[in-house]
Amino acid sequence: MSAVDLKLGKRIKALRVGLGFSQQWLAEQLGVARPTVSQIENDERKLSVDDLVKLSRLFQVSVEGLLDLEKEPKVVLTEGAKVSEPKPQMRINVPQKNLTKFKEVLLYILNAVGSKPNIGETVIYKLLYFIDFNFYEKYEEQLIGATYIKNRFGPTPVEFKKIVDQMLDKDIVKVKDNYFTFPRTKYLSRRKPDLTKLKANEMEVIDDVLKKLSDMNAKQISDYSHGDVPWVTTEDGKKIEYEAVFYRTPTYSVRDYGEAL
Repeated sequence: MSAVDLKLGKRIKALRVGLGFSQQWLAEQLGVARPTVSQIENDERKLSVDDLVKLSRLFQVSVEGLLDLEKEPKVVLTEGAKVSEPKPQMRINVPQKNLTKFKEVLLYILNAVGSKPNIGETVIYKLLYFIDFNFYEKYEEQLIGATYIKNRFGPTPVEFKKIVDQMLDKDIVKVKDNYFTFPRTKYLSRRKPDLTKLKANEMEVIDDVLKKLSDMNAKQISDYSHGDVPWVTTEDGKKIEYEAVFYRTPTYSVRDYGEAL
């Protein structure tokens, strides 16, 4: 078995687990038995071209991405760094001020709506996206300024997992459970957000997003995000550009452009 084959099983498992799905779910999507998925992830079963195409569609990554020929974005938490994206790997530097803001906004969300049964990782991803992009549309400046990638389940903040790993135990608790029959990753806050780190207009945008979207489940908010112009106009697996908010439809727009003009 080649080195690529040996990487592939681990990559498939990482994608599946990262999206919060079970082996049984993937087996059903592929039309195979669950033990077959286990064999695939343990590099005990080679995949055909048709299998790779199916998996790329399910995970919304290219076949090249599945084979690890395209590198994952690299997230670096560092003070004072600027965002740069050398090829072939996207490098995302998170300055200290953005890191601090990300943490406090996440804690604000968890304290406000984290106890709701529908608030799992997927819903949090979308809440962060709409907070960031709504604020940018209204004020033409960054709130968190996270980097969002387009995938099948909607916008995904690339920095999320690395920042959350830094917050675990001290600021938040991570819980794996089920929401009805679906596996879910949930986060619980261990402290209140530091509101001195958030401006009044930032909290206003956050509250507006939570009021409008925090009762949606993962499928509902993912489907909703798929109608937003920044997501619609981005290629699968690519970074969603903030500037696209200025082309939003009235359903998603949060700015009165008539008044601005």
